[in-house]
Amino acid sequence: MPDFLYKGRSSSGEMEQGEIEAANDNAVANQLMERGITPVSIEPKKESIDIVEFLNEKLNLQKVSVEELLMFTRQMSALVRAGIPITRAISGILESINNPLFIKSMQDTLEQLESGRSLSVAFARYPQVFSRLYISMIQVGESTGRLDEAFSQMESYIERNRRITNNIATALRYPMTIIIAIIIAMVIVNLVVIPKFASFFQANALELPWQTLLLLNSSNFFVEYWPILLFSLIGSYLLFKRYISTEGGRYKWHQFILKVPIVGPILHRAFLARFARSFSMAYSAGVPIVQGMSVIARSIGNDYIGHEVTNMRQGIERGETLTRMARQTGIFTPVVLQMFAVGEEAGNLEEMMAYIADFYEQEVDYDVKSLVDKIEPLIYVMVGIMVLILALGIFVPMWDLAQLAHR
Repeated sequence: MPDFLYKGRSSSGEMEQGEIEAANDNAVANQLMERGITPVSIEPKKESIDIVEFLNEKLNLQKVSVEELLMFTRQMSALVRAGIPITRAISGILESINNPLFIKSMQDTLEQLESGRSLSVAFARYPQVFSRLYISMIQVGESTGRLDEAFSQMESYIERNRRITNNIATALRYPMTIIIAIIIAMVIVNLVVIPKFASFFQANALELPWQTLLLLNSSNFFVEYWPILLFSLIGSYLLFKRYISTEGGRYKWHQFILKVPIVGPILHRAFLARFARSFSMAYSAGVPIVQGMSVIARSIGNDYIGHEVTNMRQGIERGETLTRMARQTGIFTPVVLQMFAVGEEAGNLEEMMAYIADFYEQEVDYDVKSLVDKIEPLIYVMVGIMVLILALGIFVPMWDLAQLAHR
């Protein structure tokens, strides 16, 4: 469970400070308010760094897959619904887990539960396993006595996200495989094939067309500078990874990928579907809108959309309507904005957000199925251009040589 350092003023106006264990900063603020302390500052306590855990986190040597988390959530939902005590349920599930990080998190969770801490607080100790939304839903389930429903809702949420992610990955796998194959073929042609033809053309003193000269110059460049090109490629990749690891760089990158032709609109709708589904789930569980949107903004998976959701939350805090703030972001379609308005006016915002999520998910499913049909023509054009240049560059001189031989 994370430790937080706080400073606040008591009801008498005196400054107080101390340390509190809680799931997040919102939970710390709630605890302080209950004790009559107005929080001034809340900061996570800096802990000593475990080198092994640090390397595992940075290099992704250990992580819990979506399938493992889904199976755990599904089992917990069934066991809690059957009335099995939480500690007994986790102990039983622990026997079938093979992931070292997951095992460690579950063992620690059992220790935290035996020490009297809540399940949400125990889960919050492992943000690399459980998202903020997951923890918030468990926290609401504990406070309302409907923990089985919280696990069931998270099971449905994870399953939907996994389906969308897998559909997009499946659709992109074919074109990415073709593009990688084209790149490898170009490298082999430039480093191995063309140099052999170059020596043949040079030996016969042929007058070469521009296509052949282009191929020869390209091949010479590859042969001469391939180590520099390789290191430049690796360096560019590392610099890019470092750039998107920063807050500003990640925001710009997430904004850029939403504008990429063909793929960008699909990702945009997928992220909005995740937002709507998370909102509907959190709202139905009784999470206050402001608190729910704070959690959702961090769990969408896109910093740009998350930033717009944060702006919506700030507007709602000022007394603005959800529909008005959603319109100001510019990320929702007119149809969806109309659904927002109807949901607010009719008082069934939870149901309407579920409709919005269904709407976007259906759009994503349709777009993913047609994605290959949209990308295939571009791939064929790329392959055709490459084959045409190779054919003209190599076979035209050979044809000229054959004509000279007949004469």
